[in-house]
Amino acid sequence: MSQARVPLSSTAIAPLPQYSIMEIAGLDAERFLQGQTSAQVSLADGEFAPLTAFCSPKGRVLANGQLMRVDETRYWLLLDIGMADPLHAQLAKYAPFYKVEITQPATRVFGVLGEDAAAQVESQLDMTAPATWAMAQSDDALILRHPGPIPRFMVIAPEDAALSAWKAFESSATPIGNAVWRLQDIQAGLAWLGDTQRDSYLPQMINWEALGGISFRKGCYTGQEVVARAHFRGQVKKRLLRAQLENDTLPALGTPVHDANGKSQGDVVCAALNADGKAEVLAIITQRDEPRELNVDGVPLKRLALPYAIERVDPESMSLQA
Repeated sequence: MSQARVPLSSTAIAPLPQYSIMEIAGLDAERFLQGQTSAQVSLADGEFAPLTAFCSPKGRVLANGQLMRVDETRYWLLLDIGMADPLHAQLAKYAPFYKVEITQPATRVFGVLGEDAAAQVESQLDMTAPATWAMAQSDDALILRHPGPIPRFMVIAPEDAALSAWKAFESSATPIGNAVWRLQDIQAGLAWLGDTQRDSYLPQMINWEALGGISFRKGCYTGQEVVARAHFRGQVKKRLLRAQLENDTLPALGTPVHDANGKSQGDVVCAALNADGKAEVLAIITQRDEPRELNVDGVPLKRLALPYAIERVDPESMSLQA
């Protein structure tokens, strides 16, 4: 049975080994990050936890993630585990010019999801459940809330504390695999790029500006000129698309999406089975004015609605709501 068929009227917990945490700490941590990332770093204030992207000079995403300020001079970055080592190596080129240290602390990440997830988080962790794209933390753990059809939270903690928290949740929640969490990401239109997709896409191609992941009000950062020009001149040629395949076979990441003439129009970046046993995907597709019939390995691709409009959302306005 597909994990997506597991009833989530109660609470479920899921290990999330696909994510990693990078720590950027030191007296110059904010200034260092401000020159490297698409986020307005000052907005990461210990409550609001903005999405962000690290780009090449050509504006291509080297890693996308979520930025958390854990204390005055220390930040955590949540990102796909396959991006952690390459991004670490990239940032290490610039770190010697700043009073900053970049590490990958020994942490574990797991998800809590279901209609009662907020109440369970507050009960088990003794913290107020944060709003979407916000964080809460204690001495033992940090919590993030992510969007999706079902309320869901991410718990991040040092390994021993994470294990203790998991055991506490087991008394009132059902352990499941992480496929349901991946499906929630797809249904939220939230793509986490992995190592094989590194340096391939502008952040707008994963709809990052529609999710508040790009500040167009901040100063210079690596790749900013290209990212800003694409936005203000309307030069984004590809976009993230949510769709369903009429079969139960999950396409591999990077599988081409073709049109009726067999011409490649893009690639699959995420896939999971839904409650009907069908494969739902996020794919980055070349934009066209006219409608097209698309397929993956010959299986028709049925477009599904994204839960947000493709328009700029300033993270500065989002921070006021966190």
